[in-house]
Amino acid sequence: MKELSRRLLTAPTSALLAEARARRDGRGPARTSYSRKVFIPLTQLCADVCHYCTFAKAPSRLDAPYLSVEQVLQIAREGAARGCKEALFTLGDAPERRYPAARAALDALGFASTVDYLAHVAGVVLKETGLLPHINAGILGAEDYARLRAVSASMGLMLESASDRLSERGGPHFGSPDKRPAVRLASLAEAGRMGVPVTSGILIGIGETEEERLDTLFALRDLHRAGGHLQEVIVQNFRAKPGTKMADAPEPSDEDLYRTIAWARIILDDDVSVQAPPNLNDGRLTELLDAGIDDWGGISPVTIDHVNPEAPWPHIDRLARVCADAGRPLVERLTVYPRFIQAPDRWLDAKMRAPVLKLADAEGLAREGSWSPGTTLPAPGSPRRPLGAPALARHHGLSEILAKAANATELSEADMVTLFAARDGAAEAVVAAADALRAEVRGDTVTYVINRNINYTNICTYACAFCAFSKTSIKAGTRDKPYVLTGEEVAGRAVEAWAAGATEVCLQGGIHPSYTGDTYADILAAVKRARPDMHVHAFSPLEVSSGAETLGVSVRDYLLRLKDAGLGSLPGTAAEILDDEVRALICPDKLSTQEWLDVVRTAHQVGLPTTATIMFGHLDQPKHWARHLLAIRRLQLETGGFTEFVPLPFVHMEAPLYRRGMARKGPTWRETVLMHAVSRLALHGAIGSIQCSWVKLGLDGAAAMLAAGCNDLGGVLMNESISRAAGAAHGQEVTADDLRATAAAAGRTLRRRSTLYRLYDEEPQLTT
Repeated sequence: MKELSRRLLTAPTSALLAEARARRDGRGPARTSYSRKVFIPLTQLCADVCHYCTFAKAPSRLDAPYLSVEQVLQIAREGAARGCKEALFTLGDAPERRYPAARAALDALGFASTVDYLAHVAGVVLKETGLLPHINAGILGAEDYARLRAVSASMGLMLESASDRLSERGGPHFGSPDKRPAVRLASLAEAGRMGVPVTSGILIGIGETEEERLDTLFALRDLHRAGGHLQEVIVQNFRAKPGTKMADAPEPSDEDLYRTIAWARIILDDDVSVQAPPNLNDGRLTELLDAGIDDWGGISPVTIDHVNPEAPWPHIDRLARVCADAGRPLVERLTVYPRFIQAPDRWLDAKMRAPVLKLADAEGLAREGSWSPGTTLPAPGSPRRPLGAPALARHHGLSEILAKAANATELSEADMVTLFAARDGAAEAVVAAADALRAEVRGDTVTYVINRNINYTNICTYACAFCAFSKTSIKAGTRDKPYVLTGEEVAGRAVEAWAAGATEVCLQGGIHPSYTGDTYADILAAVKRARPDMHVHAFSPLEVSSGAETLGVSVRDYLLRLKDAGLGSLPGTAAEILDDEVRALICPDKLSTQEWLDVVRTAHQVGLPTTATIMFGHLDQPKHWARHLLAIRRLQLETGGFTEFVPLPFVHMEAPLYRRGMARKGPTWRETVLMHAVSRLALHGAIGSIQCSWVKLGLDGAAAMLAAGCNDLGGVLMNESISRAAGAAHGQEVTADDLRATAAAAGRTLRRRSTLYRLYDEEPQLTT
């Protein structure tokens, strides 16, 4: 530490800033984050008397010691209406220790302490508005953290300085016992032990030396290494304020600020963000980015900064332009940072998990827009510009990856995660590259198949956490009653489908406890007896595995039996996410990743082609999507048996996982578009057909995907019921004319195909 301190103290500023930028740029995607918030000063009374502070006031200068619940809700509701997701509660340290007026007000309100009242009010804001409380309540102990953790997503406590000297007579913290470094470090350490993500920071220019600034940063680093709970460090520059004891004190120079930011980035571990307040530095925003920050903190379109009321917030649009010009696009985050959201058992109280996940995307950043798969909301993008932004010709880190994809070179997991992280113009560049590959491989023809779904039973022995279709004796709250179709009923539906022009029936169902491999074979036989020419696309890898196991035969032998009986191909469902880390959470008793791949590999080897799917947008992350795509690509290069790849966005409304507060609201629109686009890029040279699901997306959403690498609209899906059971509102079937209009909206022509992609010249109309 001493050697590093000497180097940092003596290094030229330009070298420090370059090193800090390199450290920052190596942390992950090129972006700068912020949180959209409202500022709620619950009380401006404080037990301390910092010599530079205008936030704390005497009771005689306030209308009331505390804001009422109604006043707090008014602020929070206005923030929610303006798109805010954070409610920042700021208040002084335990004012009841100093002021009788505070004690009397708490008695009148019916609370024993400020923390008691704060916990109540934060809970009301969370319940009534959905805003996530972030609490800055000064020094707290274990009991305080435990109570506030249940109503907040994160908390904050500025260390300011690790120098005891500043608390001596004549120093800025004299008379403020809660500002003693040991007291603040102890409280911050307790937050780590209690599993609370915290924000802290350093205040420069209040009389500390450069050595003391470094000591403060090293103290914060050590604190984080012990608890792992520090999400960001604020480097805040002192601003002299009239009416304070330090009104005439000199403010730190620009160079002081830039060097301290660079020191913070170099000293702190990479998983801790470095922030500088933009409203205190409005004229040097680009310079702050050049010094190594990656976050702007909370910015409010509603309330002033009550700690620095003289410094207005910069407009978010202007901040976005500054960030874009610096090559680090502005992205919105939540008050709690992504890595904590992605480890909720450790860092989120059980009561906070659902409120946080409702506002989060797959990366743990703030969810964009209100669209979710399966809703009736119109698709945010258009058929000609899915994300609504102009594509960039080049973007940092993307050009090389896109070139690899165009050459059909395997993309790495990191490559794909980078593509999934793209935003704004960079995301549109990914989409444009995917669309170009689609045109190269498939031209401008959009294909579809006339088919019918026959789900022969919804009774299932498995209890997959995402599934609202299957029924067991313990499931409730779903749309449909348990049922079992007889072989005659299945055959009758196949006959009806043939009469309506269908060339395929897709047979899938739950894993009924009384079904054996013979049952599935009997269902297949019933269809082939009734319509020998009908292509039967049936039985997921899970059904095949279960059927083989009940008969005591190998998967290979069972698949050969089904093929000989007329099975034409298999749906590549039950894949969900091919990563056991996720499968352990959403379908722990289902096939493992390797077991799914083995069944599909065997099917391909015996001459049964399959589709491939991915169900995304629940508990998964981009790294899991990348692993799934890699597994599919590698198996395809081995066997060549996949006919198409089908991204299936998670429909959340009736899914047990979502209803229990454990999952997100499906993928965002950007994530959905990028899943289709990245699939095209990652599977180029392996799988030529990328299909979109109109059932999940709606026809307008499907039209937009046709400009994001997709070439196929799937089938008309008479009697589709799995998505419907999950809450999708897009109906159970469409006509060929509906699909033709969808293709036309994207400037493309529609051609009917067979299950195995033989094109037909005639275009029969689906009748109902």
